[in-house]
Amino acid sequence: MKVFEAMTPDVVSVPPEATIREAAQLMKQLDIGPLPVCDEGRLVGMLTDRDITLRATAEGRDPKTTPVVDVMTPEVICCFDTDEVEQAALLMQEAQLRRLVVINDDRRPVGVVSLSDIVLQTGDQRLAGRTLEGISDSPER
Repeated sequence: MKVFEAMTPDVVSVPPEATIREAAQLMKQLDIGPLPVCDEGRLVGMLTDRDITLRATAEGRDPKTTPVVDVMTPEVICCFDTDEVEQAALLMQEAQLRRLVVINDDRRPVGVVSLSDIVLQTGDQRLAGRTLEGISDSPER
């Protein structure tokens, strides 16, 4: 099964110049922790609630004026929509992540695949169990 068959489509993202306050408000509104950062539609980073806490709040940055690009994580672990679900699950295990941004060949986000997507869409309990075990070895980043 390909990732595009299992993923949740329609990714919400923020531009690098958005303020961390705007991003945090969006996270609150959507009840999400990770938020892709896209420049002209292409994935350039990921902003998490942890990034805001450690790189902004702990350093005393002003959330009204600090741009997302200053505190985001520029290295994004993601998968392609045409990858096999098993590849995405292995990547989740190795990176110890519960969800991955899914991109197309143009590096444009097209969805998010989560552990629950893998369980619900594939029905492969062994794959789900191995993935959860790999993810659970340490806290999510």
